[in-house]
Amino acid sequence: MGRSVRMIWLPILLLLLLESGMASDYLIGLGSYDITGPAADVNMMGYANTDQMTSGVHFRLRARAFIVAEPHGKRVLFVNLDACMASQLVTIKVFERLKARYGDLYTEKNVAISGIHTHSGPGGYLQYIVYIVTSLGFVRQSFDALVDGIEQTIILAHDNIRSGSVYVNKGELLDAGINRSPSAYLNNPAAERNKYKYDVDKEMTLLKFVDNEWGPVGSFNWFATHGTSMGRTNSLISGDNKGAAARFMEDWFDQNNGGNTSSDEFEPNRIPRRVSNIIRIANDNHHELLELAASFESLPGKSTTRFLSLSRRVRSVLRQADRPKFVSAFCQTNCGDVSPNVLGAFCIDTGVPCDFNHSTCGGKNELCYGRGPGYPDEFESNRIIGQRQFKKAVELFSAASEKLNGKIDYIHTYVDFSNLEVTIPKEGGGTTTVKTCPAAMGFAFAAGTTDGPGAFDFKQGDDQGNAFWRLVRNVLKTPTKEQADCQQPKPILLDTGEMKQPYDWAPSILPVQILRIGQMVILSVPGEFTTMAGRRLRDAVKKVLTSGSSKEFGSNVHIVIAGLTNTYSQYVTTYEEYQMQRYEGASTLYGPHTLSAYIQAFQKLATALVTGKPVEPGPQPPDLLDKQISLLTPVVMDATPIGTKFGTVSADVPKNATFKRGGNVTVAFWSACPRNDLMTEGTFALVEILRGKDTWEPAYDDDDLCLRFIWSRPSKLSAQSHATIQWIVPQTAAAGVYRIRHFGASKNLLGTIKHFTGTSSAFVVA
Repeated sequence: MGRSVRMIWLPILLLLLLESGMASDYLIGLGSYDITGPAADVNMMGYANTDQMTSGVHFRLRARAFIVAEPHGKRVLFVNLDACMASQLVTIKVFERLKARYGDLYTEKNVAISGIHTHSGPGGYLQYIVYIVTSLGFVRQSFDALVDGIEQTIILAHDNIRSGSVYVNKGELLDAGINRSPSAYLNNPAAERNKYKYDVDKEMTLLKFVDNEWGPVGSFNWFATHGTSMGRTNSLISGDNKGAAARFMEDWFDQNNGGNTSSDEFEPNRIPRRVSNIIRIANDNHHELLELAASFESLPGKSTTRFLSLSRRVRSVLRQADRPKFVSAFCQTNCGDVSPNVLGAFCIDTGVPCDFNHSTCGGKNELCYGRGPGYPDEFESNRIIGQRQFKKAVELFSAASEKLNGKIDYIHTYVDFSNLEVTIPKEGGGTTTVKTCPAAMGFAFAAGTTDGPGAFDFKQGDDQGNAFWRLVRNVLKTPTKEQADCQQPKPILLDTGEMKQPYDWAPSILPVQILRIGQMVILSVPGEFTTMAGRRLRDAVKKVLTSGSSKEFGSNVHIVIAGLTNTYSQYVTTYEEYQMQRYEGASTLYGPHTLSAYIQAFQKLATALVTGKPVEPGPQPPDLLDKQISLLTPVVMDATPIGTKFGTVSADVPKNATFKRGGNVTVAFWSACPRNDLMTEGTFALVEILRGKDTWEPAYDDDDLCLRFIWSRPSKLSAQSHATIQWIVPQTAAAGVYRIRHFGASKNLLGTIKHFTGTSSAFVVA
C-alpha cells in the first residue's frame, strides 16, 4: 500500500518540481554605479564645441546593468551608460578586468555596453583622434570614471543574481522626438515611407525585471530621441532627458516602496523624488521656524573625510534597505535623425522657421536652433522630455504582461568596414556587388545640426564643398581619387579613415552583436542609425529570424536596436538619405553603402543565431591606450583668500530668509577644483532639513535636478575658486528649516588632497 502511494505521488511531485522550475525561467541581476567624471575643465563630448567645458553638475551620471541567465546555461549582460556613447578603448579595458575577475563568464560576445547619447558629459575617453580633438586629447580621469564605474556596476549586478522573470511591453510615445532632417527622410522611396505613420519611430520597448521574492526590481527601455535637450553652451554635467527619466523612475518606484505601482497611483503632472528621508516639522508656525533658523548661522569651513560626502548622500548605499535596489535605464536606439527639440527649428535673429533643406537663416547655419518644449529654458525642456519618457515607461511597466521565455543566446563578430564587399539588389532584378570606403566626413558634418549648429560658412545639404576649405583639408590629407569616387556624392572634408598620424583618426574595425532573451532580440550597433535605416535593419533581421525552418522565432519576436554600443563610428543613413548630404549623411563614414554593409553583417549573424553555427571572430580592433596624447593641464594647487578656510560661505542666504516653493536659494562657498576628487557615489552639494531642534537630515543632493552645483574661478590661471549651489525649491518640498551644504577636496602645492565641508545659514521654506 505504502509503495503504491509513493509510486502515485512520485510523478506528481516531479511535475510540480518541473512547473516550479519553469515558473522561474531565468536568473536576473541588476546593478548601478556612479560614472559622473570630472566636473571641471574637461570638454564635453557631443557638440564638438571647444568652449563647452565642464563646470559643475546638473545631476549625476550612472551606469546601469542587467544580467539575464539560464540557470545552467548561457547569460547576457547589458550595460547602459549616462554617456555620449560607448568607447572601444573603454570596452577593451572593461573586458580585461572582467576576464581577470570572472574568467570567460562575461566577454565581448555576451556583453553589450551602450551610451544614452547625452551631450553634457565629460569627453576625452575615446581612443580615435577625431573624437578627442576638442578635449585636448585623452582625459584619463574621464576614462577611469567610466571603466571603474562599469566594472562596479557589473559586480553589483552579478552579486545580485537571483531567480526571476522578465516581461516585455511596447507602446507609442508621440511627443518626445521629431525628425531634424525631414528633407533627407523624404528622399526615401514614397512606397517605403507610406508603410509608416510617422517620420520618426514613436515606439518604446520596455523590459520589466521581477524578482521571485521581492517583486519588481528594475526596467530597461529603448526609445529614439537625441540627448540634446541641454544645448551646446551648457557646462553642467547632465544625463540629459534620458538620464532625467531614469532618475524620475527610480525615485518614483522608491517613493512607492516597491509596493503598488499601478497607473492609478501615478500622478502624471508631478515629478517624483526621494522623500523617505524628509521629516516634516509638526509645528509649522512661521515665526517659530524663523526663530529656529536664526540659531544656525554659517560657520567657517572645516576639514572632513570623503566618507561624510558618501554617507550624507540622499540615495546613499549606506542607508539602503535589504531589498534589491530598483534600477531603471532609458536606453538609446536609432536616434540618428531624431531631436527632442519638438517645437521645431527657428532662426534666432528673426524667429522664423529655418530653411527646410539646409537648416540655415539667411545662408548661415549658426543662427538656426531647435526649440525644446520648455523654450527658452533648456533645463525645463530637459525635464519635460525626460518626464514624457518616464510617464510612458511607468505606463508600460505597470501593464507589462508578456513574459519572455526561451533561450538565452548571443553572437558577435568584428567587421572591417573600410573596404567591405556588399551584395545588394539590382534594379530590374538580380544582385550587384558594391564596396564600402575608408572613413571620411563630409562638409556638412562641420555645419552641425539644428540641435547644435556648427560655425563658419558650412551648411547642411552641401554636396559640393568649397575651394577654401578644400585647401585647408589638403594640409591634413588630400583624399585619393578612388576615395573621393567611393564616397560620392559626399564632398570630403576630413579623410579620417586614411589619416594615421600620430595614430588612427577614425575606426575601421567595428563590433556587431545580437543578444537574445527568449523572444526579445537586441541588435548592438556602434553608431547612430537614422529612423529609416533602423527600420530597414530591424526588418532584415526579423525576416531571417522568422523565415527559417526551425520556427524558433514567431511573429511576436521583439527586435530593438541598441545604438552607440560597444564603440562609436558616427552615423548610418539610408542610401537615399546619404544623397542629400545633410549632417547625418555627411557623418556616415563608410560611404553610401554603409547601411547595406550593416544589414549584410547582421543577416549573417541572425542566420548563425538560428542555425547554431559559429561565426568567425573577425579582425581585432586596436588598443591605442599607449599612444594617447593628453594636453589637459593638471590641477596645480588650490587657494583661498588669506585667513579663509575652504568651505567657508562667500555669499550666504539673506538674514531671516523665507523661500516659497518654486523659489531660488543660492549660496556660494570658497571651494577647490572638483577634479581633486570626483566624489563618486557622493555629492558636492546637499540640502539638509532640520528635524527636531538639532538634527540635520539629507533632503536633496547633486543627483536631484532641482539642485545645481556650479563651479567657477575668477580667471583661468587662478588657484581660487567658488562653488555656487542653486536650489530651486520643489513644489513637493516640506515646510521647515533648511540649510545648504558643500563638500569638496583641495590640493596644496605638494599635491596633498584634503577634504572639506561648509554650510550656509539656515532659512525657512514655507
